[in-house]
Amino acid sequence: MLIGMMGSGKTSVGRPLAARLGLNFVDADAEIEAAHRMTIPEIFAQHGETYFRDDERRMLARLLAKGPKVVATGGGAFMNAETRARVAEKSVSIWLKADFDVLIRRVRRRANRPLLQTPDPEGALRKLIDDRYPTYALADVTVVSDNGPHGMVAMKTMQALMSYLNVHPVP
Repeated sequence: MLIGMMGSGKTSVGRPLAARLGLNFVDADAEIEAAHRMTIPEIFAQHGETYFRDDERRMLARLLAKGPKVVATGGGAFMNAETRARVAEKSVSIWLKADFDVLIRRVRRRANRPLLQTPDPEGALRKLIDDRYPTYALADVTVVSDNGPHGMVAMKTMQALMSYLNVHPVP
């Protein structure tokens, strides 16, 4: 289960990681968009963030029940205590940690980030980092997602995961 801020590279790292592990890859946001036949910004606009987060929680519970796979979660998914508990029970959480400069450079490429649709997107991103990083730090594994190629971050992630599994084997 890949967690982290928007722009941390969860999808870009998740695809090659899944291929290396011989597992399917699932982008949680894409699953929600397909189920609703709407984009995430449209869901936020029509139903609100609370509705989206509740749907996200239920969808991640279904994914966790369906066996091994690599899942790229939405940035707020791990903030839900119920989701964290399910992930801890059934998966390995991997935080792709990126600093502010990397994140802002990446998220500026796409204007469809609902939580950054404010007069001060940089301030909103800094607040999200302040709010979320202490919870993300509860992840089983942390990998720095920097400006390097996503393939290199995927390789670092694979190495960190294998190291973690050697110490904490999954039954």
